[in-house]
Amino acid sequence: MIAGVQRTLLLVWRRVPRLLRRWIVRLGAPSFTVGAACVIEHDGSILLVRLVYRDGWGLPGGLIKRNEDVATCARREVDEEIGLDVELFSEPAVVVDSRPQRIDVVFRARPVAGVDAASAHARSVEILEARWFPADQLPSLQHEAVSALIALASSALGPVEPAPGRPDGAHAGADGVTLRRAAEQAAHQAAAQP
Repeated sequence: MIAGVQRTLLLVWRRVPRLLRRWIVRLGAPSFTVGAACVIEHDGSILLVRLVYRDGWGLPGGLIKRNEDVATCARREVDEEIGLDVELFSEPAVVVDSRPQRIDVVFRARPVAGVDAASAHARSVEILEARWFPADQLPSLQHEAVSALIALASSALGPVEPAPGRPDGAHAGADGVTLRRAAEQAAHQAAAQP
């Protein structure tokens, strides 16, 4: 009997116009904000930013604009916040934080060839400071940065092949050591929090 009622309701649902169905689903489904962030690696260090309105250090990134590609957003936010042109070099990790209803797409990145990594500086009014930290000596991190580092290390550090035409280790972070060390530091901070 219940199966028959469900089938009838689904047949009725099928006849509801598609736009109305989407509207009904969106009314009942939770909405999330979506952002992009970068773990920028260079010479065994990670670039972190300190925000005006938050305690601790975080990753450069921000919210995706309507109809913007997530990778484009990640590069744009890094440029806007710290003035650094970066290339993304791994598949992203996705971090879902259900309490604030936020989804972060996190990429591994490095400064584009020919760009001076030391040129990174606070360019946005929301950034107090941008600084490189050795991956095994990270300062107190925001919880979003902790989650992002752990998720990215978990998803990105399978077998790593050298880039075509380059010898092993020819580009910073290629072997994942920097990211792995940073993620271990983040996990240690997460375990120490009450």
